[in-house]
Amino acid sequence: MNTIFRKSMLSVAGLAFAGGVFAGPIAAHANPVDAKPAAVAVQSAAPKPQGDQSHITLNDEQTANVKAIIAATKKAGLPERAAVISIATSLQESKLENLGHLGDMNDHDSLGLFQQRPSSGWGTPEQITDPAYSTTAFLKGLKQVDGWQDMPLTDAAQTVQVSAYPDAYAQWEQQATDLVGQYWNS
Repeated sequence: MNTIFRKSMLSVAGLAFAGGVFAGPIAAHANPVDAKPAAVAVQSAAPKPQGDQSHITLNDEQTANVKAIIAATKKAGLPERAAVISIATSLQESKLENLGHLGDMNDHDSLGLFQQRPSSGWGTPEQITDPAYSTTAFLKGLKQVDGWQDMPLTDAAQTVQVSAYPDAYAQWEQQATDLVGQYWNS
């Protein structure tokens, strides 16, 4: 056996033994009534957000739109993850503002929370600017994405939205997760 490896293993074993000797007597005399369980980290089912995260402060209208997205998600019978993807998408597309036609600043005929286009079959301008309708339309597209529940948020959103900036959705995942956590049960 390699001498350096053997010495390293003996050092580790010695530390483990010494730790047991010193901790053993203390643990043996501890009062079990005073003992508190150690905190255990539970890994969330949702993947960790990718990359740098952005955050905006929401006004009353934006908060109402968050609640409308959550309500539409629940009505569709979809889990919280669908609401997180929807809110992150809307944060990227409109900053959760129900945008009408923006004239020269408009991207084609994009409207509403998700910047959906009537010319692409998302619905009429009136439908697309209805938060419940536009969310339901987005969720219908999301449900058609195989494995959306387990894929990175930005991939799921991009598959539905077909944006010129496919990675942009990822920056909103933490705020969307926080908003769903705050409003899902309210």
